[in-house]
Amino acid sequence: MTDTAAPASSGPPAAPAETVSFGYTNVTPEEKTARVGAVFRNVAARYDLMNDAMSGGMHRLWKDRFVRRVKPRAGESILDMAGGTGDIAFRMAARGAGVTVSDINGAMLEVGMERAAKRGIDGLVWSEQNAEALTFGDAGFDAYTIAFGIRNVTHIDRALAEAHRVLKRGGRFFCLEFSTTQWPGFAEIYDAYSHRVVPKLGKLLASDEESYRYLVESIRRFPTMPRFQAMIAEAGFVRTQVEPLLGGLVAIHSGWKI
Repeated sequence: MTDTAAPASSGPPAAPAETVSFGYTNVTPEEKTARVGAVFRNVAARYDLMNDAMSGGMHRLWKDRFVRRVKPRAGESILDMAGGTGDIAFRMAARGAGVTVSDINGAMLEVGMERAAKRGIDGLVWSEQNAEALTFGDAGFDAYTIAFGIRNVTHIDRALAEAHRVLKRGGRFFCLEFSTTQWPGFAEIYDAYSHRVVPKLGKLLASDEESYRYLVESIRRFPTMPRFQAMIAEAGFVRTQVEPLLGGLVAIHSGWKI
């Protein structure tokens, strides 16, 4: 009599692979990181053009308001994350703060350093960093800022946890980001403009329709203002607040580390 071996067990089914949003498409975290990197390498040299297209030219006013909310002071050490081109850092440095400008994208940092040199702005520290895994030590900064960058982070919760870690006790977190306006009528107008016009402007002015399409789609996939405020609290911040601009088209989020 011949024994028949039992079939080998295949084991439990494999867990589904993690996916994250890249615009309206779900991709692996590694693919998102790579794709976002490509987008910002493509738009780095045309950063102001990109922001003008996305905001109708209003991003400069929003950034001025943002920095007024941060209230940078002489002698403070501030980390400006995803700030490669220097827009926020230049404003804060003008108020006497010591600013470290960090970005995951070297091409963006190169643009910022060139702009700083042309404007005669020195004293800034430039550092290529991943927001999800900063190389800075604990409790080293008085403030952490990020403008129009957190929606492009692969794991937002990890970036928020890192922001909390590198802040001193009493440190403050400020984020400027696109959201979804609640104003009746205007929401529909901006939605049509962003989906139909912005990518075409990217094609016309920068020969890059797809990067601009992703940037529009990434806004639609970003958490709502209440949800993102809750995420900031979940990272350990207290006294979290959100200040909607243009009914929520853009929002300034903030929190404190105690």
